Amino acid sequence: MDSKVEPQRQVMRLRGRSYIAFVFSPFMPIVNWLEEIDATLARSPGFFVGRPIVLDLSAVDLSSHGIAHLVSNLESRGIRVLGLEGVEATGLDAGLPPVLIGGRGCAIEQAEPKQVEDQRPPTPSLLLQTPVRSGQRIVFAEGDITVLGSVGSGAEIVAGGSIHVYGTLRGRAMAGINGNAAARIYCQKIEAELVAIDGYYQTAEDIGETLRRRPAQAWLDGEVIRITPLN
Repeated sequence: MDSKVEPQRQVMRLRGRSYIAFVFSPFMPIVNWLEEIDATLARSPGFFVGRPIVLDLSAVDLSSHGIAHLVSNLESRGIRVLGLEGVEATGLDAGLPPVLIGGRGCAIEQAEPKQVEDQRPPTPSLLLQTPVRSGQRIVFAEGDITVLGSVGSGAEIVAGGSIHVYGTLRGRAMAGINGNAAARIYCQKIEAELVAIDGYYQTAEDIGETLRRRPAQAWLDGEVIRITPLN
């Protein structure tokens, strides 16, 4: 008599994976906030396409219908909302993005000065010895990024610390993404589509013609990006 072989049960495997998400914080009136979004998209079309977006609603008081209308407005602009924050899940429509928990910023804490004999580990850095070509995206949230070549149009550099480009910066450079307002962006020739530090940004239209195609540095002054020539 043949014995029946039971199929082996496959164990479900759960794996964690982290992504850098942009957090949108709408303000009232929503129409004015959407106008700011439209202005950003006009300067850099497609910038938010394919990126994780979280909607922080703690500063506004919207009904479930109002939230659905806002999410729909963003989707019509090519912006997909991954999840919601700052709102109670109770009473929300089932079709809305989920309310996320456990999200936190990764701001760099200021350490107290230590004794001379305490040796701090060096700040992590990433060295790229070849140019960053159009369409490439380099992310190094742990520290500085140094590019010995140029950064092509449509390319993107994302760093937790500062960004150093020894050639021409034509793409997008985003420094201090973990809340490091002291981060800076340096390049030998600035033709950038966008520069950002700690979430504050300027696009190509904001960069003065007298600065373009010259050595420059970008730094954060309060909530304003300053771009000055490098001597």
